[in-house]
Parts: sequence; structure tokens; C-alpha cells
Amino acid sequence: MIYFITVNYFSSHLITKLIHSIPKNSKCYHQFIIVNNSPDDASLYQMKTDDIIILESETNLGFGRACNLGLNWIYKQDNKATVWLINPDSYLLENALEKATKFLESYSELSILGTTIYKPTEEIWFAGGRFIPKTGTIISETVVKTNLDLAYTDCDWVSGCSMLINFRKFKSCPEFDPAYFLYYEDFDFCLRYANQGHLVVITSNFGVVHQPSSITNRKIFDKFKHSTYSYLLTLERHTKFWVRARRLIRLIFHAIILIFIKPSVGFGKLYGVLLYFKS
Repeated sequence: MIYFITVNYFSSHLITKLIHSIPKNSKCYHQFIIVNNSPDDASLYQMKTDDIIILESETNLGFGRACNLGLNWIYKQDNKATVWLINPDSYLLENALEKATKFLESYSELSILGTTIYKPTEEIWFAGGRFIPKTGTIISETVVKTNLDLAYTDCDWVSGCSMLINFRKFKSCPEFDPAYFLYYEDFDFCLRYANQGHLVVITSNFGVVHQPSSITNRKIFDKFKHSTYSYLLTLERHTKFWVRARRLIRLIFHAIILIFIKPSVGFGKLYGVLLYFKS
């Protein structure tokens, strides 16, 4: 059984497309868990069936904590399950579920598996991430492009936009750090569990299509507020003091310049810095 978790924030029309990307006659056992971060989105309940479970968060928990709600619900039902986290503004490529099922049967040693993520233009948007602690550089790169002959490739982190988690490899339910509201929670998740000995890999055997920022771009100020706060929190957790100090100074100067060019972006970044210092 593969359980899909997607987080709804006024995106029921996108989730409908996601669900329809899996053929109705698919023989692969699966179930959709929708964590509803927007209780006022009444249209969501029109898609509720025996195979589509809706979990109410009662308020907007952010991505990581909403995923935790879904992960813990599934873990109580089936602590040997495979969970596929997928963004609501994404959809599966042809036969992706079937390919994923066979892949996981062959490589059961994997704990966290990322898939190749494409833009609607068929360009690769994400295919594996790297991290350089000495400089605090977080790289989103196409790791698999240089290893096409391999079933999977080791990497430092994979995107929560399309991430599979193998519960069999965990002694307790894996969770995102609740300190993150939005952005970088997937990066932190991968690094924490990799440090515990879990395998984090990326594959090109199957993938999804993603429309980048189709949801978060609705509110530019909030987007950069959350991303800046989460970025600074990530540097605090995974780099040395002098690294994050240097990047913080550069970030503040850049934000001040942006105020005169892109006010929503600049003020959003500065507010994110303020939130970080207040936390």
C-alpha cells in the first residue's frame, strides 16, 4: 500500500488534477490523505470517497506540521507503509505509481526517496540536492543527470514536493521539525535522518510534474517572510556561527536594496529576519 499525503491550502482544483493523474483502473493499492490547512475550502469535500481521507487541521499549520498530522495518522494504521508526500500543484507522470511500487519492492533498503520533478515544459525542476556546510550553500541540482545508468543516486536532500518515506526503516514515526512553517523543512528532514544512518536518494525511474510556486506566489510578502525565517533557522541548525553570520549580513543588505525594486520581496525578507531574532 502506498499512501499519498498532500496538503490543501485553497487548492482543491489542483488536487483534483493530482488524483486524476492516477488511472482509475490502477491495480496498485493506494490511498490519498488530504490534510486540510484551509477549513473554509468547502469544495474539498466534494472529492471525499473511501479512498480519499480528509484530515482537518482546524487552522493553517504550515507544510511540515500538516505533513506530520498525516504521517502520524498513517503510522497508527500501518507502520510498515510507504508514504508519498506530494504537493497539490503536482501530478504523476504516466505509470508513475506502478513504477514506484516495483521500484520499492526491489530497493527496500531505502528510507527516503526523492523523484525527478519536471516543469510543465518538461524541463527538470529538481533531481537531487547537495549541501556544503563550510559555506552554508544549499544546492538544488540535477544529480541524476550524471548517473542515468543507476537505479538511484545518493544525495544530501530531496524535495518535499515529491518524497517517498519507507516506514519500515524507522523505529518511530518520522516527522518534520515543527519549528518550520514553510520552506526548508524537507532539507532539514533529510539531513537529520541521514545523520541517523538513513539512506537519502534520488531516482529518475519515475517522476512528477510540478508547477513551481503556483500556490505560494499568491502572497509574495508571506512567501519571502517564511522562506527567510526558515533559511536562517536552517543555517542555525546545520552550519557554524561565522557561516550564518556572514550570510545573515548579506541577506539583510540584499533585502534593503530590494525594498526599492520589489517592495513585497524586500519587506518580506526583513520581516523574516525579525521573526528569526524573536524566536
